[in-house]
Amino acid sequence: MRINTNVSSLTAQEAAQNTSKSVTSSLEKLSTGLRINKASDDASGLAIADKLRTQATSINQGISNGNSAVTLLQIADKSMAEQSNILDTIKAKLIQANTDTTSDEGRMSIGKDIKKLLEQLNNIGEQTNYNGRQLISNSTGNGASSVHTFQIGEKSTDTITMAAVNANTTGLALGTLSGAIGTGGTLTKANAATGQGAINTAINTLNGYRGDIGSTQNQVESAVRNLMTQATNVKAAESIIRDVDYAQESANFNKQNIISQAGSYAISQANAVQQNVLRLLQ
Repeated sequence: MRINTNVSSLTAQEAAQNTSKSVTSSLEKLSTGLRINKASDDASGLAIADKLRTQATSINQGISNGNSAVTLLQIADKSMAEQSNILDTIKAKLIQANTDTTSDEGRMSIGKDIKKLLEQLNNIGEQTNYNGRQLISNSTGNGASSVHTFQIGEKSTDTITMAAVNANTTGLALGTLSGAIGTGGTLTKANAATGQGAINTAINTLNGYRGDIGSTQNQVESAVRNLMTQATNVKAAESIIRDVDYAQESANFNKQNIISQAGSYAISQANAVQQNVLRLLQ
């Protein structure tokens, strides 16, 4: 019987240390809610989970971009809705001017009204913007806006484009009508008749712009709904890899805890065995 090296105790201590590490790891998982807290827990799983997390973050930003795009499109549509009301009013006034029951003085008043309405049409085009970006006209109100491109997705190619809009007297071909009305508001019956054709064309053009915006908004909203589904599924996939199963880990912790207690008992017993040597020396 040897007492210089207590092999049984050393073996029990080694097992106890390993068990202690397992208990510590299990407590870490239970306290963080994550199965993978460091690369050594699951190197390949960490790489996959991080890639999924990056993908989910990118998709969520695409969703935010889409929601912002919807807001932009709604602003443009509401502004053009007001322009549509202006065109309807101008058409009604031209019809009023193109009848013999309206006097020349009445036509002059109508001409002044139409001049102001056309100015407001341009003002709306100039003023309608989102975060400083012109939506339905350029900043001077005599040219088209830029093409709008929205990235709605995680890839640079996941884009939706809205064509340029030119909702002003120039883009709606109302320059001739505006010029036919003198600076003092002079409007003849003939000009009123001719102007009705120009207004009808402008209304159709404006409705075409609004139709394009509505179609683009539907496309954006569809893309956002699809991205929301993708984001949910990607997060679920990441959760399966990264998150801890509390039922399973709790059971594992209880097992390791019992083993740890048994290990402490084994160490005490291994040390006690050495006491038997004293009987040989008595």
